[in-house]
Amino acid sequence: MTIYLDVIWFLNLCIDFLLLWLTALILKRNTSKKRLFLGALMGSLYVFFLFAETGIVYHPIVKLLYSAIIIMITFGYKRFASFVQGLFMFYFTTFITGGGLLGIHYFLQTDAQIINGVMQTKSSGLGDPVSWLFVVLLFPVLIVFTKKRVNQLEVRKLHYEQIMTFEVKIDSLTFKGTGLMDSGNQLHDPLSKHPVMILDTKEFQNQLPKVVLDQAENLEHIGQNDEEEPNPWIDRLRLIPFRAVGSNNQFLTGIKPDHVHIWQNNVKYETRNVIVGLSLSNISGEGDYNAILHPKMIVNAKVTSSAS
Repeated sequence: MTIYLDVIWFLNLCIDFLLLWLTALILKRNTSKKRLFLGALMGSLYVFFLFAETGIVYHPIVKLLYSAIIIMITFGYKRFASFVQGLFMFYFTTFITGGGLLGIHYFLQTDAQIINGVMQTKSSGLGDPVSWLFVVLLFPVLIVFTKKRVNQLEVRKLHYEQIMTFEVKIDSLTFKGTGLMDSGNQLHDPLSKHPVMILDTKEFQNQLPKVVLDQAENLEHIGQNDEEEPNPWIDRLRLIPFRAVGSNNQFLTGIKPDHVHIWQNNVKYETRNVIVGLSLSNISGEGDYNAILHPKMIVNAKVTSSAS
């Protein structure tokens, strides 16, 4: 069987460059293309060592040391923790992209046949044509896919770090939920200047009075006290003007609560200077939280306990 070593080396050079580039992107490390190329070149030279008449190159410790040299060339050495992080992330990107290619290849493989109860495959000097096609065409796709998935995980981790438990008390009604502390929420009551948290009414529609929900849907009737079904929170209602992206001025029904409790890192905060805005649409499409909290709710709150 003829082996085209130069083709295999060039393919490995390209793959190592993409893997190191993805590693740098995930770790958010600034490194030059020259360093990326030198690291990829060092990694691709390992192909030639595989054809040497020695088994030491297959030893896991040798592979680990060789990978460490690649990371040193690409990112340099500043401190041990940063170096180990780069090494492990390099292995992570290698396994996840290589595993994806291997899985897709065997999922679509059609050149296998069973002879006398034994599965046999055919190969050529260039390797399996389907595998080469997948490596050349799908490897960059998997690189982009992996980067997007990692970015999404980072965003969700950030969201979960900003998600807090809250409790709202209005008269005899008390309900709890999870809220996202959104620094972009700058909504205030124009009269009292109190910050406004936004509540997903669909999550609490069974707890909120029906007349309040009806008036939230029909803002022209807000503040009107129906004799057949009086509004128990008529004195608490507020009309909050706001502007959404791509739309004109709108209004939101707000309610003045007795108090709102927020738990953050096992610390309990209490605030009374807040308005609860009633949103008629879903706040979180994935159901991670059911309210958007205002950052000033924590700034202006007082700590009541250190345990939830």
